[in-house]
Amino acid sequence: MISKVMLTMESRIHGDMYVRFGGGLAETYHRKVAKRCWPSPLKEIADICGITKPLTFHIARHTFATTVTLTNGVPIETISRMLGHKKLSTTQIYSKVVDSKLGGDMARLREKLEA
Repeated sequence: MISKVMLTMESRIHGDMYVRFGGGLAETYHRKVAKRCWPSPLKEIADICGITKPLTFHIARHTFATTVTLTNGVPIETISRMLGHKKLSTTQIYSKVVDSKLGGDMARLREKLEA
């Protein structure tokens, strides 16, 4: 029988989870482990750019989806595939952010045309 200490050590090394069933330990299942203890490349980029707001991979994905792709006319289906979304509706959440910017952009265009 494997000791609880060994399971804990192995869990930390491999990122496995051990589930208790009726007081015993069952087989492992794997989970994705966030490597928060490793230096983040995003933090290094933020430091270089003078950005003080904490950056996450979620923020980076959101920025890529909205600022880099949608505002430059990349089709939403392409973006959905690049982000690995199973449903297009998940990606359409990003387009709402761009739509909210649309009103301001159109107002600026109107000002230029009227000048």
